[in-house]
Amino acid sequence: MDSTSSQACILVVDDDAKNRVAMEALLQSSGYGVVLAESGEEALRRVVDQDFAVILMDARMPGVDGFAAARTIRGRERSQSTPIIFLTGAYEDLSSIFRGYEAGAVDYMIKPILPEVLKFKISIFVDLYNKNLALTREIGERRRAEEHLRKSEENLRALAGRLQSVREEEWIRIAREIHDELGQALTGLKMDLTSVAKGLPPGQKALVAKTGSMFEVIDATIQSVRKIATGLRPEVLDEVGLGPAIEWQAREFQKRSGIRCKVSLPQSGVAIERERSTAAFRIFQELLTNIARHADATRIDVAMRVDHEVLLLEVEDNGKGIDEAALLSPKSLGILGMRERALPFGGGIEITGVPDQGTRVKVSIPLGLK
Repeated sequence: MDSTSSQACILVVDDDAKNRVAMEALLQSSGYGVVLAESGEEALRRVVDQDFAVILMDARMPGVDGFAAARTIRGRERSQSTPIIFLTGAYEDLSSIFRGYEAGAVDYMIKPILPEVLKFKISIFVDLYNKNLALTREIGERRRAEEHLRKSEENLRALAGRLQSVREEEWIRIAREIHDELGQALTGLKMDLTSVAKGLPPGQKALVAKTGSMFEVIDATIQSVRKIATGLRPEVLDEVGLGPAIEWQAREFQKRSGIRCKVSLPQSGVAIERERSTAAFRIFQELLTNIARHADATRIDVAMRVDHEVLLLEVEDNGKGIDEAALLSPKSLGILGMRERALPFGGGIEITGVPDQGTRVKVSIPLGLK
């Protein structure tokens, strides 16, 4: 007998006490748990509280007979799949046997019952029951593992989002300090140098030339400071919003790369909260970087609009077109990073590429205005 047979329990329903005792002894000798019921009513109460591997049901009983009890058992969700074997006397005719199958029986045995035949049939149903239990446990474990994995992914995304937010705040702070403190220091230095240059004695050509070169160095340094500060956090993003920031970034990209950029923006400004506008802007920056590195494009079309409270940003180039392998590659960290920036807001990124015709990227970020 299978070692898991002790998990199974069998319900014996018979109004004859002698039959119940005999059946209990037979089944317990085979290692099964046995629950006895002396009527159809009691059987119905039993199946409400417990699952059974198989039910042995006497067909003829006073009150709720076996046929009525079987139909009710089959009608309940918990017990609708429990196999029922009818046990009845030899006097039953074919119509009664048909009634048993119609009521939901899986088998019909005529008394006197041959013990070995009954035990063999029961062993089949018990084996199915135990396998179903094992499968149910496995499904439950997998669901718990999937739920644990889902929660872990949510926690990691939340952590990544928090880290990104902290990083953006730090970049803003550094950009302001560079712009304000270093910029002011360089401006003061230039003013002091101007005062010194004006006070030089006539005929000091070498010193005049030296101060001139120092002016050039200071001016170049001021430009570098502005460039670094802008790279950390473009002032235009905070001052006038996402649309103008995208237009400015596209213009700067065109100057550096020589790739023509056409930008289409909504005629009226779009009110977008800071975190969402930052995410969209950083995604746009990453898209431009990827195009410059991989696309071999000569033109980029950029379009931004709001549709049903969802920000849509579309970027299309005429380059060589991204292939599916690159889209699915775990090494495509830029694509992964863009998706992770959009996910915290319920957004997404769709990327389609056509060989030698270009790549189209559609970024969608719900505005959360409700």
